[in-house]
Amino acid sequence: ATARAAGIDAAKRTSEWVTFCQTLPLDWVDLSFEVVDEGLKVTAEAQTVWKTGVEIEAITAVSAALLNAYDMCKPLADDLEMSEVKVVEKRGGSSDYQQEFEENLGAAVLVVSDSTYAGDREDRSGKVIQSFLEEYPVDVETYDILPDEPDRIRDYVEEKADEHAIDLVFTTGGTGFGPRDETPEAIAPILEREAPGIAEQMRSYGLERTPYALLSRQVAGTIGQTLVCTLPGSSSGAEESLHALFPGLLHIFPMLWGGSHEKPEHSG
Repeated sequence: ATARAAGIDAAKRTSEWVTFCQTLPLDWVDLSFEVVDEGLKVTAEAQTVWKTGVEIEAITAVSAALLNAYDMCKPLADDLEMSEVKVVEKRGGSSDYQQEFEENLGAAVLVVSDSTYAGDREDRSGKVIQSFLEEYPVDVETYDILPDEPDRIRDYVEEKADEHAIDLVFTTGGTGFGPRDETPEAIAPILEREAPGIAEQMRSYGLERTPYALLSRQVAGTIGQTLVCTLPGSSSGAEESLHALFPGLLHIFPMLWGGSHEKPEHSG
C-alpha cells in the first residue's frame, strides 16, 4: 500500500523529476502488484487527454513504487535489485493514427508571395513543408512559387488536382488580410467539397501559440480525389498547421478511395 501511494504521488509530480518532461493533467493513474518467483512485479497505468503521451508518468510511477518497496525490504536482504522497467503498451497517441499506403502519396507545394517570386525574399515556409512531409508517406513531386495573383493560383491548383500523381496540394501564403492576400478567394470557389474542420483545427492549434492566428483565413477541401490545404505564409505558422493536421489528415484518402489504401486508376 505504501509503494502504491508513492507511485501515484510520483506520477503526479513527474515533471519535477524528469527535466524535459512537460507538466500535464493526469486523469487517472493506478498501480498493481504481483508476487512472482523473481520478486515483486509492479504495473502502472496512466491516462490523460492531452497533447503528449503519459508513458514517462507510468515509468516514474513504477520506479517510485519499486524504490519504496526496496527501502522497506532492504533490512530483509542485501542483494535486492530493480530491473526491466519498460513500457509494455501505449494507446491513443498519434502513432495509433498513422496511415500506410501501397505507394506514397504525391504532393505539390505552392509558395504564394510577390516578394519571393520576384527574388527579393528567400522562401522558408515552402521548404518547411517539404521537410515536414519527409516524415510521412508523402513525396513532394513539385515545388513552385507564384505571385499573389488569384487567376494564376487558381489555374495552378486546378492543374495539379487534375494530375493523377498529385494527391495533396499545399499552398503557403496569402491567407491574411494584406491588400494582396487573396489565396482563399482564389481557391475556395474551385473546391468541390469543403473541409471546414481542417481549417478550424489549424486556427485552433495556432491560437494556442499566438493570438494572431485568428486573423488567418485558411480554407481546405477536395477537388476530385485531391486534397487542397492553404497554410499561412510564415514558416512557423506553416509548420504549426502541419503539426495540427498530421497524421490524422491522411485518413481522408482511404475515404476518398472508397475504403481502400491503394490509389485507384486515374479516370480523368
